[in-house]
Amino acid sequence: MHEMTGEGEVLWQPTPEQAAASRLAGYQEWLRTSCGRAFEGYADLWQWSVDDLDGFWRSIWDFFDVQADGSPQPVLGRRTMPGAEWFPNARLNYAEHVFRQATPGRPALLARSEEGLREVSWAQLRRDVGALAAWLRAQGIGPGDRVASYLPNQPETVVAFLACAAIGAVWSSCSPDMGPSVVLDRLRQIAPKLLLACDSYRYNGKVHDRAAVVSQLVEELPSLQAVLHVPGPLAQDRPVTWARQQAWAETVRVEAPLAFERLPFDHPLWIVYSSGTTGLPKAMVHGHGGIVLTHLKTMALQHDLRPGDRLLFLGGTGWIVWNLQVGALLVGATIVLYDGNPAWPDAEALWRFMDTAGVTLFGCGAAYLVNCMKEGLRPRDFAPLARLRAINSTGSPLPQEAYRWVYGSLKPDVWLASISGGTDIASGFVACAPTLPVIAGEIQCRELGVAAYAFDEAGRPVVGEVGELVVTQPMPSMPLRFWGDEGNRRYLESYFEMFPGVWRHGDWIRFTPRGSAVIYGRSDSTINRSGIRMGTAEIYRVVEELPEVRDSLVVDLEYLGRPSYMPLFVVLHAGRTLDDDLKQKIVRQIRDKASPRHVPNEIFAIAEVPRTLTGKKMEVPVRKLLLGHDADTVASRDAMANPDSLAYFIASAARLREP
Repeated sequence: MHEMTGEGEVLWQPTPEQAAASRLAGYQEWLRTSCGRAFEGYADLWQWSVDDLDGFWRSIWDFFDVQADGSPQPVLGRRTMPGAEWFPNARLNYAEHVFRQATPGRPALLARSEEGLREVSWAQLRRDVGALAAWLRAQGIGPGDRVASYLPNQPETVVAFLACAAIGAVWSSCSPDMGPSVVLDRLRQIAPKLLLACDSYRYNGKVHDRAAVVSQLVEELPSLQAVLHVPGPLAQDRPVTWARQQAWAETVRVEAPLAFERLPFDHPLWIVYSSGTTGLPKAMVHGHGGIVLTHLKTMALQHDLRPGDRLLFLGGTGWIVWNLQVGALLVGATIVLYDGNPAWPDAEALWRFMDTAGVTLFGCGAAYLVNCMKEGLRPRDFAPLARLRAINSTGSPLPQEAYRWVYGSLKPDVWLASISGGTDIASGFVACAPTLPVIAGEIQCRELGVAAYAFDEAGRPVVGEVGELVVTQPMPSMPLRFWGDEGNRRYLESYFEMFPGVWRHGDWIRFTPRGSAVIYGRSDSTINRSGIRMGTAEIYRVVEELPEVRDSLVVDLEYLGRPSYMPLFVVLHAGRTLDDDLKQKIVRQIRDKASPRHVPNEIFAIAEVPRTLTGKKMEVPVRKLLLGHDADTVASRDAMANPDSLAYFIASAARLREP
């Protein structure tokens, strides 16, 4: 039997030897011997990290031997939030810190696509980055110029990003499965000088032609000086004729030494975007220094990535986990790029590949693990995964049943870490630590340096209660600004409107007295019935426990002068029917295991739940749609994984609004 705590079941506990071998333990020993700082445990260390921001972040700088011109003093020139000024007297470069890890002893990249496997050595990566950086300079692209990518998760994308970072150009990426309108919504805001684009890509065994989409992008982005063509699977069959086109092979043909431009700490590194399911996406700017420091801390101390490890994080180039994965190069890990459907040619494909590739840390959206569980997969029967040490789950709350599936059907001795952060900070608010236990349904801890709390409606911190996830102290990876946001208006509205001077992220969270956390979904899609608030994740967990239910979506439709109306939409397994018996079973499940106040008014069977490209359920757009908003204003179909799924809700909107 697993050990029980007051709230949950302990599913994994590091042995004393495992804890002592972690990079976090090494950091704590360094603090003790070099700085005279000793801590009782993780909670004590975390408290110091948020009470003494200057001391903590300077310790990260020194522990990882950050290389820079100028001085690391002061750590904080201005500590207001927003607008904190970190390391104002230092100049550094992200790409320079990546190549400090170069070694002939291990590859920099492993790249698996549906066409095969490529390995890229550190020497080859340096050679290609140097060649492309020299070509970019020759085109007149330099510090502050924007370079946009429309490429799959492949080595050329990493090369291009590092070349931009090396010269101080600002990177911005969209995934090629995004349609033209959603890409233009992003790139028009930043006016890129250069676009890197593929003509086609392969997914789920099929080739997807993107040549016409790229032609449209080129036509509607007048800022472009050149388009760099990275050939896809269709390139040999037909030429593409984009205006101002350059061939990838020509840009990396001439070898050149790799030189790094040391830049101010807050010089823009990349521009990333909110999901864009409603409104114009927010173009968030992160800086070189903030990302270097944060990713060194996050990848090494929280995720325990070590030189020689292999990290595979499942996600496209338009999701922030791609940026985080590349950050693993900063700490000496090999990154494993996985481009394609993880369930192609069969549901076992990804697990078999990770076994043969020797992946040590695997990251994915929670939905992927839940789907594997619902498919009845038992990877331990066909993929030993001998080197796999840890699994990260993100994107949405991971239900307790999925925790148990991992330990029962996947690997009994793996460190399963649910994490929650966001594009906004390019890392985690609450995440993992290699010295702490894994408790079913809980996120292990707050990240070091992250003053995260749950606030009630009066702005008071609460423990053991659900509240708004807030951050009360500045962090180096908070966005410097939103690109083109005059007067910082959207930035302030997005994070600081509810609690002035305190970052409100928009998630419901509960912290336990032990410092672990449970995420309850987005606070703007929370179900409030009879004054009792409940996160949608709590309802999904109990509904999707049922063997008949594959997926679900719940929204609360509140109308002026009418009681709230809460429909539940379920996706059933093949062969199942939503008859009265199953409806009553679902109602009993919610009443008994969640809340009698949160029993749905009606239950409907649907073909699929609308999801974003990163796998998140589109609760807020569906809610707005059912409340009568125009479909084109509440959801960008090009930002969806399954845009056809909206048709049901469009057809049902008028009927569901009837009294």
